[in-house]
Amino acid sequence: MKSLQYLGPNQVEWADRPIPEPGPGQIRARIEGVTTCPHWDLHIMGGEPMFPGRPIPYPYQPGQPGHEAVARVDALGPGVDGPPAGTRVAAWRDQGHDRPGCYAHFNVFEADNLLPIPEDLPLEAVAPLELAMCVQVSFDQLAQLDAVKVARFGVTGLGPAGLIALQMARAYGAGEVVAIDPVASRRELALQLGADTAVAPEELGGVLDAAIDCTGLASAVANLMEHTRRAISTFGVLREPVPFGFRQWAGGLALLGYGSHNRSAAERALALVTGGQLRLAPLVTHTLPLTRYAEGIELLRNKEAIKVLYLPWTE
Repeated sequence: MKSLQYLGPNQVEWADRPIPEPGPGQIRARIEGVTTCPHWDLHIMGGEPMFPGRPIPYPYQPGQPGHEAVARVDALGPGVDGPPAGTRVAAWRDQGHDRPGCYAHFNVFEADNLLPIPEDLPLEAVAPLELAMCVQVSFDQLAQLDAVKVARFGVTGLGPAGLIALQMARAYGAGEVVAIDPVASRRELALQLGADTAVAPEELGGVLDAAIDCTGLASAVANLMEHTRRAISTFGVLREPVPFGFRQWAGGLALLGYGSHNRSAAERALALVTGGQLRLAPLVTHTLPLTRYAEGIELLRNKEAIKVLYLPWTE
């Protein structure tokens, strides 16, 4: 088989490697398609850690940072009772970047990290399920504060996570969904996916009941804090402090960090996909052979792509 490997910043190779064998409790799967997680891909390509202060151990593990995959069960390790070979599955959890990833022909997964998926779902409609699970975690936290079924819900940052978040806000009962991003084409896509209003950050007005930030930018969170009365979920990875002062404290604003990945959140996200309430395919703007990986990353860097779907078996 072949897999991708980062040798260093801006250095990737597509090389032969042994087909992995599944161990106890593991499943080997044949990868059919894998979508980019733009922040991971761009940071690793650029030599910058995804999370501040953490090292990047080049050469990176083969197949990393690919983790949003659709595959077919190929072989079961000892102690695994199904799903049988040939079952179509999606990876719902990033297994960690200290083990091989999904930018490859085959990968080995812990059995619990795969969910069976319908045969009729196109690759692009379900490959980003892991990201949908991540966003679902934030919505679960907001729901604990009864901050989703509100009159006016804001979403800042209309990359892949934000485009998922606005659809979840709509699916879970928000009255009005306000999408916020400086890029006009992304605001237009947000309207197509169910946002009621789409504005540039400086155009945001009025009061939001609750919101989610999908940028990780302190300025974006601060902008939301100026307009939000109940709760803000900080989904984006924060790289600098966010000021939380007397006015937010006195007003009762809750500023939420992130929670824990879990299979239940993945199952709820998948139910939204199969029920037609969450459309992931519009996030995939380009499809390329995995041999053209660097080309896809350049599209992401130039904001010409939202997500890229890579096909490992296509030359």
